[in-house]
Amino acid sequence: MKFFFVLDHSRKYRFFSSEPIQNIQVKFTRLEKLWVEAKRRLMLLPGRILAQEQAFARALKLNEDSMEIIHSGRLDEKRLKIKFFLFLQKQRTKHILLLIGEAILLPLSGLLALLPGPNIFFGVLALIMFTHWQAFKGINKVARKKHQFVTSQALDEWEQVLLSPEEKNLDAALEKIEEEYTLKDLNKILFK
Repeated sequence: MKFFFVLDHSRKYRFFSSEPIQNIQVKFTRLEKLWVEAKRRLMLLPGRILAQEQAFARALKLNEDSMEIIHSGRLDEKRLKIKFFLFLQKQRTKHILLLIGEAILLPLSGLLALLPGPNIFFGVLALIMFTHWQAFKGINKVARKKHQFVTSQALDEWEQVLLSPEEKNLDAALEKIEEEYTLKDLNKILFK
């Protein structure tokens, strides 16, 4: 599995893995209809957010002491390490705040069980909370690892085109990245 740290179309850094975006794997036999609907709604999140959350969750499976992160090479290694560290700290803080807010809302969503039908709001909130918890644990694991930053010519071309005033050839640069790393639907991750 490869991990990437690259600017997206809005010029914000994104962290994602080479694995495709997939349904969250949670098995609950009770109230299966509720969980199926909750998973369907969770998949409606923007691809760039879902890919990042899943990349952090996938980092939990890494057993090595270090991890390879592919980047454009535009920044020198010292600045890149600082930027990546700050990125991880921002993501950690964001996830802590999200989990606190979700923990407050979860009991309130339980009150909606009094209404007839399945409590979709509770199910979606519980799945989002589970996703954020997995990502939070992954962020902590990524932060503890040694990072080996590997430069990529394709990512460098993408960022050069992205930062140019005309932004011409974005599609060609995107296709080159997809081809080099056998990625699919990268536009869902790097575009709004």
